[in-house]
Amino acid sequence: MDRLKGKVAIVTGAAKGLGAADARLFVAEGARVILTDVDDAAGSALAAELGEAAEYHRLDVTSEAAWEALVADVVARHGRLDVLVNNAGVVEFGDPETLTEANYRKIMAVSIDGVVFGTKHAIPAMAANGGGSIVNMASIAAIQGEPTFAAYSAAKGAIDAYTRATAAYSIKNGRGVRANSVLPAGIDTPMVRSLGGKLADLGAAAPAHDNATAMNRLGEPVDVANLVLFLASDESRFINGQSHVIDDGASIIAGGTVPRTDR
Repeated sequence: MDRLKGKVAIVTGAAKGLGAADARLFVAEGARVILTDVDDAAGSALAAELGEAAEYHRLDVTSEAAWEALVADVVARHGRLDVLVNNAGVVEFGDPETLTEANYRKIMAVSIDGVVFGTKHAIPAMAANGGGSIVNMASIAAIQGEPTFAAYSAAKGAIDAYTRATAAYSIKNGRGVRANSVLPAGIDTPMVRSLGGKLADLGAAAPAHDNATAMNRLGEPVDVANLVLFLASDESRFINGQSHVIDDGASIIAGGTVPRTDR
């Protein structure tokens, strides 16, 4: 308990899935959590469930102005910002030949633009109180080819690279802000559960990183949230600019689809 006691955290895409799991764990460990999303109903309901330590704010992560206003408001009301979890993201279908411009723009805007703008305004707010921790949600797709989700893979790869750039900048300029990325494989979230039916409609196979048969199960959101909590806390104070794969070994098995026999 109290691993984040006294810390103020912003979690994007917090209404459900991985973001919601992060928010629940952060509150349980003593943080004041600002949940952000564009799903107002789910976000507000979760904030109410979590009680006084949580609050919901609508945030379009693709808007720099919205980011600037949110961070300024959080600092004005709570006096600090210690943790930013850039979790918001979307996935759309499209291989390198059939990807539409609209889907490409949407994926990149929500995923990498959100990270860039959030990071830009979080760094000075964190540095004003001696530093903080930024945790960026990438994906195993950043390092493992996913032909059906080409733009999603590109966006997650960009997030992973930008994380290292952020860490290097902070170190060089004495900002005290750590930045690490998390690369999950298939996790049992509403977004991942929706993929199977959509792919079946297209007559396509599920990608390895979102295919439960690869490991005979999907991970649970709390599996990722436990890692995010560690990276957000002072326990990881000597970990900076690193990529953390969390996939139950899927990426080290040739072909990524060898059934497990230890379950």
